[in-house]
Amino acid sequence: MNVVLMGTPDFVVPIFDAIAARHNVIAVFTRAPKPVGRKHVIIKSPVHVWAESHNIPVYHKPSEYNFSPDMVIVAAYGAILHDNVLDSAPCVNIHPSLLPLYRGPSPIRTAIKNGDTESGVCLMQMTNELDAGDILMCEKFNIDIDDTNETVEEKVSKIGAKMIFEYMENPQKYPPIPQSGKIVYTAKTGVYDEIIDWKKSPIEIHNLVRALGAGRTKINGIDVKILKTKMNNNNLEIITVQPAGRRPMDWKSFVNGLHGAEIKYGE
Repeated sequence: MNVVLMGTPDFVVPIFDAIAARHNVIAVFTRAPKPVGRKHVIIKSPVHVWAESHNIPVYHKPSEYNFSPDMVIVAAYGAILHDNVLDSAPCVNIHPSLLPLYRGPSPIRTAIKNGDTESGVCLMQMTNELDAGDILMCEKFNIDIDDTNETVEEKVSKIGAKMIFEYMENPQKYPPIPQSGKIVYTAKTGVYDEIIDWKKSPIEIHNLVRALGAGRTKINGIDVKILKTKMNNNNLEIITVQPAGRRPMDWKSFVNGLHGAEIKYGE
């Protein structure tokens, strides 16, 4: 089968790699390289790097699309597709939530931050409307209390690869079903979302840290990123922190550096 792949982040790469092992990938669309960090180093997306390593042509703008594949497969691409793509072939999106719950750009982070214990992967027909297409397949999985965005992405990657294989072998076996239920949209997350409100419960803070990869706060006047936490008898236990301008360190080492001062969170 001739396919076009569209995606951007790390967790998509194993899915695309498995597809490329069985099918002919004629083009890859992904986010354009962008400057990162203080030095504005131009960084290519993980999917871009993967495609180049397989000598697959890479494109960045959906307006550049001019192909007639057997199927277009999309996973975390980050752009709404238009008729030049949608009319060219069946377009299938691998979406990491139980649609219509958590449409939009951050379904995994939102599920973890909300403390959900269950999520899923849906194969969806793509339309002009954001994540609103009919469902082709759906499979649930558990989110454990210490799962992070990265560990859930690994689950999505494995499940998504298995599902797309099953679908591509026999698409007629999976008739489209309209989405039903409450529609919930997600938003992009940024550094301000990482700020910890210490008035919230321990589990809410734990969920924020594991969803976003860091919680930002002040501890005894020091700007600190809390990188890892866990729950211990309904109490929040801080595991790893990163003070501003320093490398990550374990919590005990950070506390030792306070020389016995009373710990004040958010100050």
